[in-house]
Amino acid sequence: MSEIAVSIEHVSKKFRLYHERNQSIKSAIMRGRTSVHEDFWALKDVGFEVPVGSTFGLIGSNGSGKSTLLKCLAKIYYPETGSITYNGKIAALLEVGSGFHPELSGRENIFLNGSILGMSKKEITGKFDEIVDFSGVEQFIDQPVKNYSSGMYVRLGFSVAINVNPDILVVDEVLAVGDTEFQAKCAQKFVDFKNEGRTVILVSHSMESVRDMCDSAAWLRHGELVRVGPADETITAYLESLPGASAA
Repeated sequence: MSEIAVSIEHVSKKFRLYHERNQSIKSAIMRGRTSVHEDFWALKDVGFEVPVGSTFGLIGSNGSGKSTLLKCLAKIYYPETGSITYNGKIAALLEVGSGFHPELSGRENIFLNGSILGMSKKEITGKFDEIVDFSGVEQFIDQPVKNYSSGMYVRLGFSVAINVNPDILVVDEVLAVGDTEFQAKCAQKFVDFKNEGRTVILVSHSMESVRDMCDSAAWLRHGELVRVGPADETITAYLESLPGASAA
């Protein structure tokens, strides 16, 4: 197996911001001009490698491009330039309840979400009890998930994602919604993943969590890569750059 789980090379991603937008051909004719817009580059020539078996953090202030990069990694967005190469199967947990249908029960959504993540019905059935047990929502498994709290959504979604047995797991800030006990279970699961040679890439605003969980980290600022390296050193440099903040 290659020593690199994910290779990100010269990745740039832009979004079109409309100041005035024509809603129809008629409005374009009446106004006599095209829509007024500008391009916003959320990522600018970002590149680094994530080692196999590591827990890797993406850090930076709001608007730095962390979530955009995570969605590129999860193949929700596709970059304008550059490439992302994977070594193994990837699963992503990016938003509370992503892949869930609110009218369906937790049981039905396990099968729905599992199939979206590439599992067969037989595989899901075989892991069903393990998924429910990890999520802690046994009592509500046959209730529509629209009645679930955000924490229950996260627990069930994460439980499905980790049981896909991905080589690479991509996780957004959503785990912050879970309670302390569930966060501890997730942290242990990340340790288990690492011991099994799997890779975790996560975004978090909690520098304490990144220090505790991550081997390496990448710091983004205004869509550009500032630094990548050992988590503790990268976090220290990031915190020292903040006005009025310290690395303590």
